This record gives sequence, structure tokens and C-alpha cells, in this order.
Amino acid sequence: MPSADPIPASPALRDKAPSPTHPDRLRVNRSPKAFGSGAYSLVDLPAGALFATITGTTPGHKAYTSVQTGRDTHIELNSDLVYCNHSCAPSLVFDMARMEVRVVDEKPLKAGDALTFFYPSTEWEMDQPFQCTCGANACRGWISGAKTMSAEELDGYWLNGHIVQLRNERK
Repeated sequence: MPSADPIPASPALRDKAPSPTHPDRLRVNRSPKAFGSGAYSLVDLPAGALFATITGTTPGHKAYTSVQTGRDTHIELNSDLVYCNHSCAPSLVFDMARMEVRVVDEKPLKAGDALTFFYPSTEWEMDQPFQCTCGANACRGWISGAKTMSAEELDGYWLNGHIVQLRNERK
């Protein structure tokens, strides 16, 4: 399944071909096309398994390259994980409280699978919303963060604690 418009790599990762940060776990397909690069699994893992720990981050601000970690906090991944694109049928979960990337609970990960996560699971309000083209049966269409999604649209997705808290405050 093709992934939706990904968060592109930060300029440091995009403009150079740095040494891979997870050479045993993923390969990056770089594309000169804007938002065309992506990450693909090199390993088979069972549903729910740990894919990678998130290390080497730096504090950031809301930007298309950052990941939200709390109500008002963001990080830059500074790793090949930045190439994990969005999908409405994701293969991974980015757990920002544990600083882990795990395989979704619903299905195992196979070598060659696109590495994707559901951006609203970490992002309350995205810096650069986009029209999703992931092709999933339950594609959510316009992706702008969890803030603009109904409880029904978010049902069934694993969500970070800060997203759950912000959603509950909205009620």
C-alpha cells in the first residue's frame, strides 16, 4: 500500500546521505520528489513487538519534521525514523511516553513493509496538514491532527497519552 504524503526529512538528513541510524531494522528509499522518500522494514516482527527505541532526539517546535511528545513539546528525531510516513492503516506505533516504536497490535510486520504510523496519534494540530492518499479502506482523508477529528474517527487507533488528554479536555 502506498503511504500518504510523508513528513520529509529535516534538511540535515535530506541534503546528505548520512550513515543509517537503524541499519539492521530499516532501509530508506530516498526520492528527489518532495515528500517521496520512505522507510521500509528489513525485519519480520510479531504484532506488538518493539521495533526501535527513540534515541538521539533534540528538543524541537511544531514543524513538519517534528513529533509531538506532550501538550506543548516536540522533538526532532534526528534518525532514519523521520522517514516513517503516515498511513490510516499504520504498521507502527510511535509511543512518545516510552520513547519506543512498536509494531501495531493488529498485525505482524514483514520485511519489505512500509514503515508508517498514524500522525494524529502523536500530533494534536499539525504544522502542515495534507490530503492523505494512503489507499486504506478507512482512509481519513484530510490529515491535520487529532484536534479536528471526531472521537469516532479516532476510535480503533492507538493514541499517545497527551492526545487522549487533549481529546478528553475538548469534550
